[in-house]
Amino acid sequence: VRERTDALDSLGNTTAATGKGFAIGSAALTALALLAAYIEEVRIGFERWGRVVASEVAEEGFYKCSHGFIVRKEAGAAEDGSARHAEFLAMPADLRDPKIHDAWEKLDYSNGPVRIPDGMLVERDGTIVFAATGANVVNVHRATLPDFATYYDAQLMNPRVLIGVFLGAMATFVFCALTMKAVGRAAKGMVEEVRRQFKERKGIMEGTEKPDYERPVAISTKAAQREMIAPSLLGLITPLVTGFLFGVSGVLGLLVGTLTAGFCVAIFMANSGGAWDNAKKFIEAGNFGGKGSEAHKAGVVGDTVGDPFKDTSGPSLNILIKLMSMVSVVAAGFVVRFSLHAMGIF
Repeated sequence: VRERTDALDSLGNTTAATGKGFAIGSAALTALALLAAYIEEVRIGFERWGRVVASEVAEEGFYKCSHGFIVRKEAGAAEDGSARHAEFLAMPADLRDPKIHDAWEKLDYSNGPVRIPDGMLVERDGTIVFAATGANVVNVHRATLPDFATYYDAQLMNPRVLIGVFLGAMATFVFCALTMKAVGRAAKGMVEEVRRQFKERKGIMEGTEKPDYERPVAISTKAAQREMIAPSLLGLITPLVTGFLFGVSGVLGLLVGTLTAGFCVAIFMANSGGAWDNAKKFIEAGNFGGKGSEAHKAGVVGDTVGDPFKDTSGPSLNILIKLMSMVSVVAAGFVVRFSLHAMGIF
């Protein structure tokens, strides 16, 4: 791997940046796959919630567990010994129907699952419907992606989704800022160490004494670990906080915002960073006045920004996209049941 990386770098920064761009592009496909996995984890979260409710309630029948989540406890026991049950989703548009809205709102689930009065939900042709309107409730086990999207109102007119999109886009830029500042701090530490050695050990310049190479390497290694704590926590905590505050809708928006902004910014950084680096080398080759010219000074500034662009922040967005997606998948069950939206608080 090291040999291939060195060979790639020898071809020029533009080629290297292009290769990194393809690597970043693969993260987009991975994130889309994880988004599909997130929907499946949401389904599993509902099924686990339904199992808990069925074991807690005593009577058979339908129970309202959240604004649109319904659990039906049935007679007998399942193969694993738990109570037989089924989970259903009532769509928000159906619950706003005047024929059932008031009666549905009176069922307060803030203190736990509340039993739905007999006759409100009936079975017709193997499908559970509201008796007053005929609107179907969707079995969670057979629910499709459009069903979950409808249940969570996954569209930009939903404030929770829109907030999630903005949070995902902003997290991308905050992550880039943290990683770029981390590069500056690590470089500053190594420069100070080199200056200290030149100042305290005069024999280095005279060739009579060898520098302490291990010290700058140790500074770089420690900084590489320490400086990534804050960016890593950003990727870990943001999906959890967003899910707790805004529910599944907010997390879906967060993943869309992170994927869209992260992919675009990563490609931009990889290519622009390589262009800035090549511009300095082009000037140093004798163009536009060569070394020492005003153009060269500007090129050095561009290279100072371009290196962390193409080597640090840009490629690292690959990790941010996949990290947020993975954390969202792992925490999906928690968000489904314990978010403020699920508990009817927000």
